[in-house]
Amino acid sequence: MEALTALQNTHRISVLVIGDVMLDAYLIGQVNRISPEAPVPIVDVQKQNKRLGGAANVAMNLTALGAQVNLAAVIGDDSAGGEIQHLLDAQAIKTAALIEVPNRKTTVKTRVISNGQQLLRVDEEQSHDLEERWTEILITRCQKIMSDEHIDTVIFEDYDKGTLTPPLIESILAICSEKGIKTTVDPKFRNFNRYTKVDLFKPNLNEMQEGLGIAIHKESDVSLAQAVKRMQEQLEPSISMVTLSERGVCFYAPDHAQAFQRIPAFEREITDVSGAGDAVIAVASVLLASDVPVWQIAAVANLAGGLVCEKVGVVTVELERLKAEWDNHAKVLAALMNSK
Repeated sequence: MEALTALQNTHRISVLVIGDVMLDAYLIGQVNRISPEAPVPIVDVQKQNKRLGGAANVAMNLTALGAQVNLAAVIGDDSAGGEIQHLLDAQAIKTAALIEVPNRKTTVKTRVISNGQQLLRVDEEQSHDLEERWTEILITRCQKIMSDEHIDTVIFEDYDKGTLTPPLIESILAICSEKGIKTTVDPKFRNFNRYTKVDLFKPNLNEMQEGLGIAIHKESDVSLAQAVKRMQEQLEPSISMVTLSERGVCFYAPDHAQAFQRIPAFEREITDVSGAGDAVIAVASVLLASDVPVWQIAAVANLAGGLVCEKVGVVTVELERLKAEWDNHAKVLAALMNSK
């Protein structure tokens, strides 16, 4: 299926997102003076808001695309956890596998913003692995969802906050393999090498370097190709895709005519990179479920990541704008791919 057709039929796709959720809080105001107590700016707060972050933002992006979404995660028995539940309910994201764990702090990232720029971020979190009994409950809830509903794709959204433990990863991958459900991964460092034989593995450049334990020359396509091929051989995904910030995205797919390719980014006014990876994995997962050609998956996902970077804070991709962007750039990108 071509990408544009797939984007017009996203309502047919059902996704289960499993991973670390967090609450993104914002204090927005003006800086007019420096503190007399220390050489730091004083922010006169004029607005506050709270948004879904982490795996919950991936779920939000999927909902914005029109997909049907289940979210499996843990929250604490605190006000931030309650706020996450409230925000998910408002977006009609299914939360049968959202578990409240006593004495575990909900992750909150508070960003202080002035004049469209982030001045400071304060994190509140507990990142140790989820206890065994709660992991077992989460696995059971996910298994029930995959048995009771048609799920096209499972996304592992890993922020190293402890939800995705090795036993959970192993169990869910086995269930997906048995049921023929596609799997996509947005990894961090702790479990990088545990996601083997998935359908799509999507680290960013830094995560790939750390995960493989090698130095990569970002400006060299030869260096990138060698690293991605090594990752492909080590983890054996069907598709390896790496986001490269201003250099775009590259992918390695053994079944593709030319296994390694890099797709450049289009020039944009970048305001905030927060949440770009969430948009990329959401779009890539939906297109993968629709059997879109791999280069189009990478290209459209890359466009989505660029679009959310044009706005301050963690925001979701806009489906109509994404379709318009793809319509504008598809011929150029197709010609580029055919020329390689």
